[in-house]
Amino acid sequence: MENKKTKSKVLVNHPDYKEHQEPWIRMVKIDSVPRGIPLLVRVSALLGAMLTGAIIILAMGSNPILVYISMITESLGSASVLRETIRIAIPLLITGLGIALAFKMRFWNIGAEGQIIAGGVAASYFALFWNGYLPYPMLLIVMFIAAVVAGGLWGMIPAIFKAKWNTNETLFTLMLNYIALEGLRYLQYGPWRDPRAFGFPIISPFPAEARLPTLFGVHIGWIIALLLVVLVHIYMKKSKQGYEISVVGESVQTARYAGINVNLVYLRTMFISGAIAGITGYVTVAGANGTISEEFTGGVGFTAITVAWLAKLNPVAMIIISCFLAILDKGSGPLVNSFGIPSSVAGIITGLFLFFMLGSEFFLNYRLVFRKKEGNRE
Repeated sequence: MENKKTKSKVLVNHPDYKEHQEPWIRMVKIDSVPRGIPLLVRVSALLGAMLTGAIIILAMGSNPILVYISMITESLGSASVLRETIRIAIPLLITGLGIALAFKMRFWNIGAEGQIIAGGVAASYFALFWNGYLPYPMLLIVMFIAAVVAGGLWGMIPAIFKAKWNTNETLFTLMLNYIALEGLRYLQYGPWRDPRAFGFPIISPFPAEARLPTLFGVHIGWIIALLLVVLVHIYMKKSKQGYEISVVGESVQTARYAGINVNLVYLRTMFISGAIAGITGYVTVAGANGTISEEFTGGVGFTAITVAWLAKLNPVAMIIISCFLAILDKGSGPLVNSFGIPSSVAGIITGLFLFFMLGSEFFLNYRLVFRKKEGNRE
């Protein structure tokens, strides 16, 4: 027995054994980054994305400089295209704000798509069936309240299961997206189908009384979005509830020790998160589209995750990120007609920018440590 212990001790202390145990490369968390480095890393990532995209554009037989200039002019070059770019940015910004609240407490809400649908359906119900019973401003207010409540309640469902049975919120919220989508499809192909559409499965356009007014050529959803930026910033940074969200996100055990009702924080925060996503559904159906369909979200619920993550859950920074993604989206659209670049390649170029920008965050939070040779060990 003693020989076995001695033998195992010798093996553990052997240099080759240590080399096999220690990984060749590992990640180490960076405690602090010198001032100015984050900007340098992000600019480098942007340049890297442009260079990689230029190689792909050259392979397609086009001039990268002309393509990038076209992307800017097609998204910012005139008042009309600028308004379209702002319309794209509005739902990204609002949804990103809602997701940020959940992510702040490390509740991985991947269900913004479903919450947007819930809010859009609730608002559409009043737009389609209460027109004529409520005056113009009151109808819009009721639609807004319905969207907030529906989105909030849809967001609370995974929080209830998390609080009671500690379910996996990532899978739960993701699956709820498909349930909400199938519910919308049922309405579109069934009871809400427009009888005047010659058999096509579409929902009738909203009456003028159920449409958001415009300001500077864009529906007032942009004002709602900016107000929400201010409110969410104050809520997260200045309120007691925002502080509780931060504590729960740092450590659930610490939060409980401090007397914070963690389950209540889950329920409350997910209601607010879903309610904000529901507002996205409201401004989309009542502002941008003027009706609802199974494609009305446009994948905003998933893209907004990138908005929240790149902005580091900072509401003010989300304005910049939302506009940046809107520029990429609007600017890459005309590349098919202008340069003959396939839409799939245009999507790849957009994806490259997102990949490099997200990847740059890794180098701001971690560094790679390589295993030293035995001769270099101290």
